[in-house]
Amino acid sequence: QLLLVESGGGLVQPGGSLTLSCEASGDRLKNYAIAWFRQAPGKEREEVSCFSSSDASPSYAASVKGRFDIASDTAKNTVYLQLNSLKPEDTAVYYCAAVESVTPVKCVALPLIIKAGLASWGQGTQVTVSS
Repeated sequence: QLLLVESGGGLVQPGGSLTLSCEASGDRLKNYAIAWFRQAPGKEREEVSCFSSSDASPSYAASVKGRFDIASDTAKNTVYLQLNSLKPEDTAVYYCAAVESVTPVKCVALPLIIKAGLASWGQGTQVTVSS
C-alpha cells in the first residue's frame, strides 16, 4: 500500500482559498486513482473530488464544483486540491485516499476498492473556514 501524507490545511476566512497536497511515497505512480474526502463532526464522510490516470477528466461533488480544483503532478507523486471561495460549511478534516494498480483504474471504481479495504489513506488535514 501507498504511504500518503497530506498538508496545507488551516484556518481561513469565508471567501478565502487554500491548497491541500497529498504526496504518495515510492516510485512514480502509473495506474492510479486519488480522491479527496472530507468529514465534518457529526456528518458522513463525503467524496469531494477524484483524479485518476485513466479518466478523461476529474470528478467533483456538486457541493464544490466550480470552487475546488484537483490537479496531479506525477513528477512529484502529488495530487493537489485547490479550495477557492471557501464557505463555513467546507469546514472539515480532509483526507486523501489512493489506489495504485497494474491495470488502468478509474475513479468510479474507487468506492468499491475503499469498501474492500484496499485503498491507502492519509492522516487528514483540518480545514476551518471562519471569520
